[in-house]
Amino acid sequence: MQVVYRTAETLAHLTGIRHAFFTREGGVSEGLYASLNAGPGSQDDPAHVAENRARAARAIGAAPERLCTLYQVHGAEVVTVDAPWAAEARPQADAMVTNRPGLMLGILTADCVPVLLCDPKARVIGAAHAGWKGAFAGVTAATVTAMERLGAHRDRLIAAIGPAIGWRSYEVDEAFLRRFLDADDANAQFFREAAATRKYLFNVKGYVAQRLADAGVHHTQILGDDTYALEAQYFSFRRTTHRQEADYGRQLSAIVLTE
Repeated sequence: MQVVYRTAETLAHLTGIRHAFFTREGGVSEGLYASLNAGPGSQDDPAHVAENRARAARAIGAAPERLCTLYQVHGAEVVTVDAPWAAEARPQADAMVTNRPGLMLGILTADCVPVLLCDPKARVIGAAHAGWKGAFAGVTAATVTAMERLGAHRDRLIAAIGPAIGWRSYEVDEAFLRRFLDADDANAQFFREAAATRKYLFNVKGYVAQRLADAGVHHTQILGDDTYALEAQYFSFRRTTHRQEADYGRQLSAIVLTE
């Protein structure tokens, strides 16, 4: 089976940059992890995960040994990448930046929001894992700042928000809503009442896009795929939780400067 991925028009037309928001299709994993599970933190067969990651890298012309992913902790820490590391030695952080050609920055998600960024003139790229906790903590702004340290300018940055849980699938309680309203009344725009359950629906992609705009990034494309609803295409932590399954796979989103 061929590896399947989505691209964003905002990034696809840029020279010297390749990116992909991979689906779960085209790998070798089985069962709950079928089939392109790229998450070393899952309980999947490590050999299958390694092969899936290699397939994803090769699909966009990158060397598998130069794929960098993180031990993601839902925070705002950003790593500047100068050289690849082994999967078992990955640092604890939720975003990466680099200006080194050939280094493939990869974010793993299963409902959270993957964000890929680029300054095509400075040739600086970034990748961020923006679940609600990380987005709330400021991971996108921290990524922009880290890219500027490498020579990027925030007014030139181009971003793409990849497949993540859609707002119709993301039900939250009043305490969750209150946390966001206490931070900024304007966050009310990202919530809708779910009348049937007396809860709320959260537009996490819209919230992340706003955090990017607040950080000075005004060229952002949002891919519409809902990871919860599209079971054949995507892994979903929330879907797994609702079904009380033992574990779940992770899809990869990645960006690389060509050499």
